[in-house]
Amino acid sequence: MDQLKRQAAARALDEVRDGMKLGLGTGSTAKHFVELLGERVRAGLNVIGVPTSESTRTDAERCGIRLTTLDEVDRLDLTVDGADEIDPALNLIKGGGGALLREKIVATASDRMIVIADDSKWVDALGRFPLPVEVIPFGLAATQRAIGRAFAQSGVSGQMVVRKGKDGHVFVTDGGHWIVDAHLGRIEDAPRLAGLLSAIPGVVEHGLFIGIASIAVLAGAHGIRVVEQR
Repeated sequence: MDQLKRQAAARALDEVRDGMKLGLGTGSTAKHFVELLGERVRAGLNVIGVPTSESTRTDAERCGIRLTTLDEVDRLDLTVDGADEIDPALNLIKGGGGALLREKIVATASDRMIVIADDSKWVDALGRFPLPVEVIPFGLAATQRAIGRAFAQSGVSGQMVVRKGKDGHVFVTDGGHWIVDAHLGRIEDAPRLAGLLSAIPGVVEHGLFIGIASIAVLAGAHGIRVVEQR
C-alpha cells in the first residue's frame, strides 16, 4: 500500500513546473509527495510551498523545500494532497489526520488541486470513512445537537464521537479546536450536507471537500488511473 501511495505521489510530481507556488498536503500519501519534491528541489527545481500542517512544515524543512505563507503570496498554482475518500464527482472526505481546516484553506487558495491516493480510497458514495467535523470546544453539546439536525435534514444519521489522540486525551488540531467524527455509512447528498454543516456557528470546518479537487491520481495493482473533474 505504501508503494502505491508513492507511485501516485510520483505521478502528481509530473505536474510541477519550475517557479510554481505549491500547497503541500498532510498525511501519509502527501508525505511521499513532499519527500519526492525535496529530491527534485535538491536537484535544482525552484518552487516554494505552503504547508497544511505543522507536521508537513517539519517534513518540508527537512527535505530542503523553501516555504512561505498565504499572507505572503496571494495565490497558489497547485495543491497536492491525499484524501480519505474520493467519489466519482471528485468530492472528498478529508481530515483523518486532523488538518482539514488548513487543508481546505490552502486548497481553495490554489488554481488546481490534485488528490493522490491508493485506489482503495475510491468509493461510489462518500461516508464509509467517518466524517470529521472540526468544532469549537465551547458549547460542544449544543453544536452536536445542531450537527444532528443537519444530518436529519440531509437524510443521514450516525454516531458522533469526539476524537481522542494516541495519548487517550481529546485530540486538538493545529488551530486549537476539537474534532467530532461522524459515522454515517453513506452520504447521498454530500453538497447539501456540506452547506448545512457550514451554517452551524460552533462548526469551524468539516471534511467534505465539494468541487475543490480537479484531478485524482489513483494508484492500484494495475497501474495509475487519472480521473479529471467532469
